[in-house]
Amino acid sequence: MIKTKKDLFINGNWIKAKEYRYLTSPYSGEVIASIPIATEQEVNLAIESAERAREIMKEMPAYERAAILERLVNMFEKRSEEAVEIIALEAAKPITTARDEVARTIQTYKFAAEEAKRIHGETIPMDAAPGGRGRAAYTVRESIGVIGAITPFNFPMNLVAHKVGPAIAAGNPIVLKPASQTPLSSYFLAELLHDAGLPPGALNVITGTGKVIGDKLVTDPRVVAITFTGSPEVGTDIRNKAGLKRVTLELGSNAAVIVDKGVDLGNIIPRCVKGAFSFQGQVCISLQRIYVHEDIYNVFVEKFVEETKQLKIGNPLDPETDVSALISKKDVERTLNWIEEARQEGAEVITGGAAEGNILLPTVLLNVSSSMKVSCQEVFAPIVIINKVQSTKEAFELVNHSRYGLQAGIYTENIHTALDAAERLHVGGVMINDIPTFRVDHMPYGGVKESGIGREGIKYAVEEMTEMKLIVFNRN
Repeated sequence: MIKTKKDLFINGNWIKAKEYRYLTSPYSGEVIASIPIATEQEVNLAIESAERAREIMKEMPAYERAAILERLVNMFEKRSEEAVEIIALEAAKPITTARDEVARTIQTYKFAAEEAKRIHGETIPMDAAPGGRGRAAYTVRESIGVIGAITPFNFPMNLVAHKVGPAIAAGNPIVLKPASQTPLSSYFLAELLHDAGLPPGALNVITGTGKVIGDKLVTDPRVVAITFTGSPEVGTDIRNKAGLKRVTLELGSNAAVIVDKGVDLGNIIPRCVKGAFSFQGQVCISLQRIYVHEDIYNVFVEKFVEETKQLKIGNPLDPETDVSALISKKDVERTLNWIEEARQEGAEVITGGAAEGNILLPTVLLNVSSSMKVSCQEVFAPIVIINKVQSTKEAFELVNHSRYGLQAGIYTENIHTALDAAERLHVGGVMINDIPTFRVDHMPYGGVKESGIGREGIKYAVEEMTEMKLIVFNRN
């Protein structure tokens, strides 16, 4: 096990904090590290450091920014198993799933390295307007300055990569506050980027309370943009306090899939089980709601439960483990309360519904009304509801009857139904013949309603992190 003491990473140096806390494993409860708690003074030092690096990063040519990211990729590839173990320990992510995350993290930084060389503007046909004759114009995209990044526990390396990668590609320094439960991944990244030649101050990693660090990043005028992944409540608070800062928010979800009649369930069932229970359902686009046509509902439920019961529960470091501990005891208690509330209101718990230590057993609920918390709120746990519908039209309405709108999926053999879904589902992304949990790292990713504003995916994040400037030559 990793048992180490970490310091704050500011201006390319490891800085001792006045206070530290123990980081424990969500699975075993054992202490795995000692983590610094930053004061407002230390947050200020990190912002100062980033501000000093602003001109250095802005003037750095694209090929150099790309080269730093390429060296980072090489280091990640060489130390990938170390990265995998860090994620498995601090997040209790099953090690095979952690290995997938590290592979995606490497891919994300590869995309960032490539995108650094593709940031460009366009020429404007000025003579298209009567007053534009004899003028030539073009646009460029410039870095915007210091970016504050606040990241969650569930993808402690890849969701960090979706903020740090495009920031470096665009020539922006960044101050990163990782989730309290998963700081080791970010300190590991800081070490790698330092060795890759990133200038001092271009990345600062500070850990501590959201109140101290988050409030300072959001309100300090030197920080010109905030990129945040987390809860809608915190996201709303950030937007209210941020003023004219750029804000990208990736917030909550209760993602749904529709299963139409006439589809072959052979491949769909394992895919849906994976979407519902991968990393204990602690995925932003985890499959939480399934709406199945009444013609195949009974068969779907039977096969889904059968597949769910094959999942192995246990130690995240065991390669055979499919489902391990939730991130905290508090989340176990919360989800058990939600399950019990649903049961008392008429829902049927067909499998699961109990916990073993900090592991919530994969849980399937039937006959769930849309007002129950397990349906209308984000469970962030291995819980899925399966409800019967008479038509896809009814299913569209149920999917849209949500405060969230990140991604949704539909399985259908009917092209007209697929096109209807693409048009009618009010979400940021519609997956045809796949679960809503699908994501690759260069696609635009983000939602509507309380799922957030702005888009991630390297190219799209770079657009959020750059400013368009217009240049016009008068040749008259």
